Amino acid sequence: MTLREAVCRTAKKLGEAVGEPALEARLMAAKLLGKDRLGFFDMERTFPSELEEELRRMAERRISGEPLQYILGEWWFMGLPFYTESCALIPRQDTETLCEEALRLIAERGYKTLLDICTGTGCIAVALAKLSGIETEASDISEECVRLAERNAERNGVRAVFRTADLFGGAGKYDLVTANPPYISEADMAKLQREVTFEPATALSGGGDGLDFYRRIAKEAAPHINRGGALLLEVGYGEAEKVRGLFPGRTTRTIKDLNGIERIVVVEF
Repeated sequence: MTLREAVCRTAKKLGEAVGEPALEARLMAAKLLGKDRLGFFDMERTFPSELEEELRRMAERRISGEPLQYILGEWWFMGLPFYTESCALIPRQDTETLCEEALRLIAERGYKTLLDICTGTGCIAVALAKLSGIETEASDISEECVRLAERNAERNGVRAVFRTADLFGGAGKYDLVTANPPYISEADMAKLQREVTFEPATALSGGGDGLDFYRRIAKEAAPHINRGGALLLEVGYGEAEKVRGLFPGRTTRTIKDLNGIERIVVVEF
């Protein structure tokens, strides 16, 4: 079987179960061949017979609803590669909006220190450290996530301190704090898309109205942010104004993502 035949067969198997079966089939084959992308790879070369069964299993996992990012074991964020595991949320493009604003503030204000809480894969912390050189710490309540974030830092040649902690537990004081906390409401948790149910509920569920973690952050943040510093929070659809209301007396603003949704709340300190 040629590589082209293997990809076409896999794409046909994926069929209507996914939005872009041809692309996903190519990514699966590329992963098995040790490539990031097939690109201009010779599609007429022989596809190793010993990989055919593994490619079939990958397709079956995808048809079951498992996210492609978990099947591949990696994904890209801010142009950087990150390992993915089921203990942590998959890095998403929406979160790049937060990173872009953080990079702007770091450059304009000369911020030197960063704390990323609820770090998960470490994608925010690692990307900001890699792209700006800011001194970085990050925390997560999951020891698995902390180990994953450390692996991602090593993969991207980043030096950062990762700690197992609940939000600000054990933290010092920083110029910039970033967070993408759980923010899905109890009602919305009951009707998640099938793919999202494969991601850890502890990283998704924000309590009854989705705002439990923002309330805690609002109460705990001030002692950990330097004067003139900022707090950047990713929020869910329709939550921006409610989150802003948790910081009375402080200057706040919102930033829209590429879909026009108010996705980031910036709080000035």
